[in-house]
Amino acid sequence: MLAPITPEPAPPARSARMAEIVDVGLTLLESEGPDALTMRRIADAMGIRAASLYKHLPNKGALETALVEIALREVGAALHGALAALGPDAAGWAAVTALLGAYRTATAAHPNLYRLATSGPIDRAALTPTLEDWAGEPFLLATGDPYRGQALWSAAHGLVILALDGRFPAGTDLDRTWRALAESFGATAR
Repeated sequence: MLAPITPEPAPPARSARMAEIVDVGLTLLESEGPDALTMRRIADAMGIRAASLYKHLPNKGALETALVEIALREVGAALHGALAALGPDAAGWAAVTALLGAYRTATAAHPNLYRLATSGPIDRAALTPTLEDWAGEPFLLATGDPYRGQALWSAAHGLVILALDGRFPAGTDLDRTWRALAESFGATAR
């Protein structure tokens, strides 16, 4: 069964101003990179003083947590959607291939957001409970084993980061590399 085990947790309630701050932060992160994600730069983009931001969030870490949650929700929705599109009896190579295709597409859509969400330590206590589990659960569903699921996610994450960093040799056929990963895990998946 490829149906989710963990239901998607509801997003946190945010004031309109907090939602605007997060949206501006996301726009700056994606358009200018992580160095633009400062309280001063966000305030400038909003036409307000940086001190005004602290009425809506305690610190930059709270903004980063909100952005990590966006990344987890977007990637999680793409992964769950890819498996759901296959139907309840999907397994093996088809499930792994669909999962990896969705992961590759979702992470490429917002590379700076993906990096923020997956590099360095994560403050799990600040995240919406069960969100991280829900977002990663499709790897378990596709492989049928939590450790194989973690291994598949680790390999997919490595491919994404190496591609973002331009670390593959010139002429590398990344589609073929992703296919090889799917074949490696798909052959033995549930």
